[in-house]
Amino acid sequence: MQQNKLGLWVLTALVVGNMVGSGIFMLPRSLSEAASPLGVILAWLLTGGGVLMTALVFGNLAIRKPELNGGPQIYAKELFPKRSNASVLSGFMSSWGYWIGNFAGNVAIITTFTSYLSTFFPILTSKQTVFMVGATPIKLGNLLTFMVCTALLWGMHFIILRGIEGAGKLNFIATSAKVLGFFLFIAISLFAFDKSNIGSIVAPRYDEAGHSVSLFGQVTGAAVATLWAFVGVESAIVFASRARKQTDVKRATILGLLIALIIYIGISVLVMGLLPQKQLIHSEKPLVDAIQTILGPSGAYILAGLGLISLLGSTLGWVLLSAEVPYQAAKQGLFIPAFLKENKKGMPKLALVLSNGLAQIFIFSTISHSMSAAFDFVIYIATLAYLVPYFIASVFQLKLTWTGETYETNTKQRITDGVIAALATIYSIWVIIAGTSDIKTFMLGVALLASGIIFYPLVKKAVDKEKNAKKRLSA
Repeated sequence: MQQNKLGLWVLTALVVGNMVGSGIFMLPRSLSEAASPLGVILAWLLTGGGVLMTALVFGNLAIRKPELNGGPQIYAKELFPKRSNASVLSGFMSSWGYWIGNFAGNVAIITTFTSYLSTFFPILTSKQTVFMVGATPIKLGNLLTFMVCTALLWGMHFIILRGIEGAGKLNFIATSAKVLGFFLFIAISLFAFDKSNIGSIVAPRYDEAGHSVSLFGQVTGAAVATLWAFVGVESAIVFASRARKQTDVKRATILGLLIALIIYIGISVLVMGLLPQKQLIHSEKPLVDAIQTILGPSGAYILAGLGLISLLGSTLGWVLLSAEVPYQAAKQGLFIPAFLKENKKGMPKLALVLSNGLAQIFIFSTISHSMSAAFDFVIYIATLAYLVPYFIASVFQLKLTWTGETYETNTKQRITDGVIAALATIYSIWVIIAGTSDIKTFMLGVALLASGIIFYPLVKKAVDKEKNAKKRLSA
């Protein structure tokens, strides 16, 4: 059976493949709007350091608690006595938040796909008003974008329902295209880089009221956006049970993170050198616009085509993952039992329908916003939802170092892991605070997480039923 296990490089590829998705195609624009060139670089480095601490936590837990696999949300139930009310509630709420992050994240990928599709069909950016909804004008481009996003979401839905084999083949093709596209972009951009496009490395940025934002404020503002790019760093943890060695999980997580960080910083800086700042800030497809300045329309079409294939694969993978999270949680008694329903192909049918149904609600944001605005909105909600299980994993690592569980007499390692867990916890708290500084985002995030309480009684009922059944058997 050893030959069927995943080795270091396969695990690393999973980490890099899941992290490097929609973020790399849209973030250069988001970050240039939020921060100066220096602020962008510092945001990447600070986020990279914080995520590195989180990655080390994941790696440590994979080695010390190999029986706990399936994602970072699983650690929530371990903070309390086994099968207690607190354990079940925390496990459910963490899984709920992680699930929200998954289906909301799907929308960010789908809207990015539509942005790059507009290279071939410019009508997707049309500003012509089709009709009015109250005082809100519905523009042709936004309406068509909504229709394309909806078709892509449910197209992937039916592909996945037909089984995982076909989905796997499509994802492999998309990953190959992704690697080729980034290699092409970096190779060409290195020769055309113009530092005059960057302008002042500390160029000021202003808030909505017109007030100048400090450098630290810029870095803080970019923190949530940069963290979105690293969502997926826990991928090796999800597949820990399939790893040849648990130490490979930790190595793959760290190696994958470093590779992604190099790609992100490299492409962010290169795009700044290819497009003037004002043009970059208003770009709906920054990588395509950047390559077009060098190769003209033909280069834009090539990169946009590769981007579309890559994003199709990312959409396929994350739609599948968004259904798998509640399905696996339900298997562990931490989610609504109805999510265990499968179709004839063994796919989580109900989980897939509900996940995509909720994603559809987010897609409505494209009707009244531009594609870039919809992307910004969704990644904030999705990233904040992911931060909950990331924070919990760090706290669980702190608990192990505090109690000494799994460390025995290894005091030095215990102290080191405790410091790492503390830094990861502080980082998670900082990003949560930064991301919820906007009251609208905060209230929506709280509402989405709190909505899980409505369904908790169903989970509790199933757990109590299982407990009573075990009591009767043991009596």
